[in-house]
Amino acid sequence: MGQPPSADLAARCAAIELLAVDVDGVLTDGVIVVDDRGVESKHFHVRDGLAYSLWHRAGKCSAILSGRWAEVVDRRAAELKIAHVAQGLAEKGEPLRALLAELGLELRQVCFVGDDLVDLPVLRAVGLAACPADAVVEVRDSVHFVTTAAGGRGAVREVVEVILKLQGLWHGLCGAYRVPAV
Repeated sequence: MGQPPSADLAARCAAIELLAVDVDGVLTDGVIVVDDRGVESKHFHVRDGLAYSLWHRAGKCSAILSGRWAEVVDRRAAELKIAHVAQGLAEKGEPLRALLAELGLELRQVCFVGDDLVDLPVLRAVGLAACPADAVVEVRDSVHFVTTAAGGRGAVREVVEVILKLQGLWHGLCGAYRVPAV
């Protein structure tokens, strides 16, 4: 956060309890690699992984809402302890509303990170809409926060840092990683 956040961004971040993200183009660089046997692989960024660890340590909830289905997403979600994973979704609004009912949360308490046109209905409904720097222009023009990082290059980490810093939680969560002064 090079410049001070706007009052609107700070107010939106204050309420966030659920981080929900798309996969392709957000958690990954959007490239889908399929080998000769039909096995799909994706590139995930390690910094996003640590961000999820800190997010969960802060007592926050996380979810994946993806239009595609891939086994590797379930595997990565398990590694990151993302408890709520919905893949193969034709639309993401109803699954998000069902999850909110289950968790007892409201749309204003949700940050959704998306990157493409199919994400717009959810992005327009949540309390904090965010996208990676390389999201399509229609998404960049519709969100409250655009990261400086591209999808799959730490964009989720950047979103988590902004929210937790504005909630006053970031520095306490990072205390274990600070090197004592010599």
